[in-house]
Amino acid sequence: MVNERDTQYLLLTPGPLSTTRTVREAMMQEHSTWDIDYNSIVESIRSRLVRLAVRDDTNLDAHTAALMPGSGTFAVESVIGSVIPSDGKLLVLNNGAYGARITTISRMLGIDTVELAQAEIESTDLGQVEQMLANDPGITHVAMVHCETTTGMLNPVEAVGEIVHRHGREFILDAMSSFGGIPMRMESIGAQYLISSANKCVQGVPGFGFVVADRATLEATKGRARSHSLDLFGQWHEMETKGGKWRFTSPTHVVSAFAQALDELEAEGGVDARHARYVANQKTMVDGMRAIGFRTLIGDEVQSPIITSFYFPEAAEFEFQTFYDALKARGFVIYPGKVSHAQCFRIGSIGDVHPSDMTELIGHVSEVISEMGVRF
Repeated sequence: MVNERDTQYLLLTPGPLSTTRTVREAMMQEHSTWDIDYNSIVESIRSRLVRLAVRDDTNLDAHTAALMPGSGTFAVESVIGSVIPSDGKLLVLNNGAYGARITTISRMLGIDTVELAQAEIESTDLGQVEQMLANDPGITHVAMVHCETTTGMLNPVEAVGEIVHRHGREFILDAMSSFGGIPMRMESIGAQYLISSANKCVQGVPGFGFVVADRATLEATKGRARSHSLDLFGQWHEMETKGGKWRFTSPTHVVSAFAQALDELEAEGGVDARHARYVANQKTMVDGMRAIGFRTLIGDEVQSPIITSFYFPEAAEFEFQTFYDALKARGFVIYPGKVSHAQCFRIGSIGDVHPSDMTELIGHVSEVISEMGVRF
């Protein structure tokens, strides 16, 4: 429950999200960026991220990880701008705002970019992916978002990875909102680059993103970067050769919090256990919202346990800001919608959130809807 957390709000968002007290307390320790003890924490994080992303222990050395300061989008841009050669071409599979963002980044960097653009409520069309790769040998890389938090959709990453591998292209996966909360392995998804952020399902705080990569593929990208500060190879090489040192000033407090968050992920039982909790959170919340009268935007067959989009009630009495403010006053912060064609809002299921919190939320939603005079 919120009061037991000693936090003002429970953040039911896709990140930043509610963290444990112990994760926040880890930031009380201060480190020098040159200190060997601090850099050993960075090295441990890099190693643990690879272990989370790779199934076969004999395959660990074939993969590596780099941390990149900034938001998750910084990490995405570091990959897009660093790994595609000057004569390369990127295919972006876009069915939401974050797929569209990859397209924007790529085109602004002057990369030859094509897009499979679909409606936000449509899952990735595998037939069109196959056709586009078969018809355009110039495409060297494919990028997609795993969990598109515009809607909460979970895209068919393993099927796409198989197609991309079969056509001999490289696969970039934005696993921003899924890594650490949904079981996945580099081998099964077929990605050469997997991107996520500290403040998502590992349940750290904002401040850096990270990339888990196929080592040989990353090593071949030296000299391709279109940015100095977002040079993925440069950042990785510095960490790889200097014991975890960052190229520039690193978010030391955030790194400490993330190390603690990784400890807590392991203590919970790993990704499988965390995924089970997120699934329970989402089911409790959706069942309760549907019982009140709310409708979900997308079908259950493509719905992730990360965040869920709900249509606004059709009743004239419903006004989102009033709804949002009333829930916030009760200690629950939800998320506005991001869908272009429908009036929606979103409720996240990740972070230090449990089914009992969702049960409490539903009680407050029911009260607020009644106070607003909304009838379904």
